[in-house]
Amino acid sequence: MDFDSPVDRTGSWSLRWDRYAGRDVIPLWVADSDFRAPQPVLEALQARVEHGVFGYSAPPEELKRAIVDWLEHRYAWRIDSSWLVFLPGVVPGLHASARRLLAPDERALIPTPIYQHFKRAMELAPRPHTDVPLVLENGRWVLDWDVVRRNPCRAAYLCNPQNPGGTVFTRAELERFAELTGDAVIVSDEIHCDLVLDPEARHVPIASLAPEISRRTVTLMSANKAFNIPAVGCAWAVVEDPTLRKAMSADIGAHVLPSPSVLGYVATLAAVRHGEPWLAAQVEYLRANRDLVQSTLPLPMASVQGTYLAWIDAGSVKEAYELFLRHGVALSPGEQYGAPGYVRLNFGTQRARLQEALQRMKSALSAAG
Repeated sequence: MDFDSPVDRTGSWSLRWDRYAGRDVIPLWVADSDFRAPQPVLEALQARVEHGVFGYSAPPEELKRAIVDWLEHRYAWRIDSSWLVFLPGVVPGLHASARRLLAPDERALIPTPIYQHFKRAMELAPRPHTDVPLVLENGRWVLDWDVVRRNPCRAAYLCNPQNPGGTVFTRAELERFAELTGDAVIVSDEIHCDLVLDPEARHVPIASLAPEISRRTVTLMSANKAFNIPAVGCAWAVVEDPTLRKAMSADIGAHVLPSPSVLGYVATLAAVRHGEPWLAAQVEYLRANRDLVQSTLPLPMASVQGTYLAWIDAGSVKEAYELFLRHGVALSPGEQYGAPGYVRLNFGTQRARLQEALQRMKSALSAAG
């Protein structure tokens, strides 16, 4: 499978690429990749387009069965298809959870630094929240357990694998999180779960730990990151408890949120049924890209166990984000995630492009002294 051949995304309505159209800038910010989707996904979409009718759709039973099989095959996690709530994306799921699972005065715990929509969901709901700092321990970003212990909450949020930071939480860490959060609802964003790069790491869905944990957990998932299909707009929540499931379904039922499109269903079904060989090859390619980033840049960063997002400590560099942009590399500024002094680099791109970006960054650092 070819991940090296360049794909020209200019003029393709790409959020990531169009921001810097007409400029000599390599965009390594938004978390989508530059790889063509797997051939089975493309063929399934083409066949549906040839059908020519794009009316309203309900979640197909064969997709539900395929997701059940995928989760059992990948994670030894047995769920019932009735637990699935289909959503247009994981981010809408985060926002729905804030509005529907928390009363106005009920507090959430949010790890930080974190993908910005966790806190944005709390701000817009609005709902109070407490930050749980991530601390660097043995080269991995882990939760500050004392903060978790001292702060009771109604909902405890988790991002696993962690974005940004790249930690794949261990079974023991997840068990500790579940224990310390008592009877709080756990909302776990696991969209990057199929992008575990370390051979010794393994993704464990927190809801798979025990029946009593499953009954208080909302797990947000999608094929979008792993198979590079975010534009088709299909995600799902796994929610065993009927009351929580009704709450997470409410915005879809009220048409506040749209259901996924038929193309989202088609692409997701093809991905989880036929995309695993492509996914395995992509993970190998991303692992080599990660190693290239870590070996090339003279800046500290924790090893990225999962995701294709390097979390780089640029605190020693004055205005690092602006410096790298002036030298033709667009990253995501750490302030966006609650960590000034850091930058996030998306290495989900062709290796030649990544090498060029890294050389530009090294030149920028040399110029800055």
